[in-house]
Amino acid sequence: MTVIDLESYEDALATYDPVMGLEVHVELGTKTKMFCGCSTELKQGANSQTCPVCLGLPGALPVVNEIGVESAIKIGLALNCEIAEWCRFARKNYFYPDMPKNFQTSQYDEPIAFDGYLDVQLEDGEIFRVEIERAHMEEDTGKSTHVGGATGRIHGASHSLLDYNRAGIPLIEIVTKPIEGAGARAPEVAKAYVAELRELIKALGVSEARMEMGQMRCDVNLSLRPNGTETFGTRSETKNVNSLRSVERAARFEIQRHAAVLNSGGTIVQETRHFHEKDGSTTAGRIKDNAEDYRYFPEPDLVPVAPARDWVEELRKGLPELPRLRRKRLKEEWGVNEHDMQSILNAGAVDLIVATTDAGAPSDQARKWWMGELARNANETGRGLEELPITPAQVARVAALVAAGDLNDKLARQVIEGVLAGEGDPDTVVEKRGLKVVSDEGALSTAVDEAIAGNAAVADKIRGGKVAAAGALVGAVMKATRGQADAARVRELILEKLGVEG
Repeated sequence: MTVIDLESYEDALATYDPVMGLEVHVELGTKTKMFCGCSTELKQGANSQTCPVCLGLPGALPVVNEIGVESAIKIGLALNCEIAEWCRFARKNYFYPDMPKNFQTSQYDEPIAFDGYLDVQLEDGEIFRVEIERAHMEEDTGKSTHVGGATGRIHGASHSLLDYNRAGIPLIEIVTKPIEGAGARAPEVAKAYVAELRELIKALGVSEARMEMGQMRCDVNLSLRPNGTETFGTRSETKNVNSLRSVERAARFEIQRHAAVLNSGGTIVQETRHFHEKDGSTTAGRIKDNAEDYRYFPEPDLVPVAPARDWVEELRKGLPELPRLRRKRLKEEWGVNEHDMQSILNAGAVDLIVATTDAGAPSDQARKWWMGELARNANETGRGLEELPITPAQVARVAALVAAGDLNDKLARQVIEGVLAGEGDPDTVVEKRGLKVVSDEGALSTAVDEAIAGNAAVADKIRGGKVAAAGALVGAVMKATRGQADAARVRELILEKLGVEG
């Protein structure tokens, strides 16, 4: 890989003003493809979920997926867009082997949703408005697998394999207007926007929006202009960035790269670029085509889409509580500050905590376990919280066992460890590992007597008024009971037996 010289981020921003445009593709969670009845499950063998329509065979006629149109309208409404009274599909013509028709059925100058905005919250609480140019319907391409090269890309490969199962899966492409005025915070704004958009898409129920699975991916367009000027610079487009962190890193890298090129007297090439997760860099792809190069023209095989106004209003009334408003409500209900709420959001724990409270746990206990023990495990194993093999209902059960006095925090952590290890639900783990708190007063009394007898000097200090020394005896009892005693009750028994007021 060619080493690219970069300008320092601070120096780049001292001279240039970044302008961004973000294009996000969302794979809809429909059961069938956008223009045919083939399944979208993608669990079968290569090229097994295809038909004459999605393969573009002569004489095959497409029919639009109604749920796909409905999903597009919901997304448009949630983004505060105008919904077109009449729109149509177009053919976007270009050749690539994973395009079985040699054109993509998309929308060009007549999108279904346009002129919207999304307010996003930055980490310090500032609200930044990102204006939306359009949200339009289209279909996905097939999948190319390049074999024999070192990078997995076509360059250097000995041959390529094509799987058209994905061809025709419904997509919504959401395109922002030029994002100006973010300055040094441009990468943070990009990340916050994609994060907020992902939460919105999930709330609408139109897609799982799992970036790591390609269900949502972002193209980061970026250009620089000298500070104090209005004319946009030449842009680059970093394609198919598939994580929030990577969106931020791609924007930051391109700011530094553009600045280095411009400061050295070079010229920015309008091109697509590949993002590399390993080091956060980008490398050149292909020279970027302009819209006219795609030779758009109206799709003759599909009738225009004209959503009835009463249907649009019915969908508007059915929209769920939007994520930013929901977070504001939950922050007040949970009694947490802005920093803690942002940490919960960053960890992807909001829905998990809500589901745990819905299962009966107090919100403070739900937050404690998801943001504590479970977040630690997720971090150590390199997984997201939602990927952990434990359910909100199981976390709520652990909290209930603690509240009932059957477990203390130490034992509860062992129970969670057992559930994560696949040993069963919390009650099964408690039984198998013998983890219940020792509540037998006789057994506790005996353990306390033994601790006092074995630590006579400490007992004398407590009798002499040094009540804090009781901690040493509590520790001895806890060790003897393998951590299964109720520490508070043990302390009470120690002070009672030594005749000292607590």
